[in-house]
Amino acid sequence: MNFTTLVQRRYSVRDYRPEVPEEEVLRGILDTARLAPSACNRQPWHFYVVRSAAAREALAGAYPRPWFATAPLYIVLTVRHDEEWVRPSDGHRHGIVDASIAAEHICLAATEAGLGTCWVCAFDVEAARRALPLGTDEEPVIILPIGYPAEGSVAPEKNRKTLGEIVTEI
Repeated sequence: MNFTTLVQRRYSVRDYRPEVPEEEVLRGILDTARLAPSACNRQPWHFYVVRSAAAREALAGAYPRPWFATAPLYIVLTVRHDEEWVRPSDGHRHGIVDASIAAEHICLAATEAGLGTCWVCAFDVEAARRALPLGTDEEPVIILPIGYPAEGSVAPEKNRKTLGEIVTEI
């Protein structure tokens, strides 16, 4: 499938089948994230694949929505702040930007493989910290539930601004 079709097919899946994605497929998806660009190639991210029942239950406490618990796996993207690039002119830290780029690589690769994902950022960070073996300078920033969409799961109509609303030519 071409890139435009891939982007059009990606949507936030909020109901999953219980089957765990094949290991080879999951490794391929993670490898696309490894190849994502990052500021000054620092790659300040870390990816936690949460698969055991106990770890999934602990993480679900950080985002207690019924649909969230249907995912057979989660990928939690963290930023290791001691590794992120900081823009000298204003001190802007780029780790979250870098992790976001890697997350979207995961979402698109998952879509291409027939899997679904959903960006989850409105989670309880402290509960996520307790659920994961994080380093002292590491912050969880994105949780991606990942799995096969449940039967009947369909992409909602995308409501997006027009190019005229978001593009300024100067």
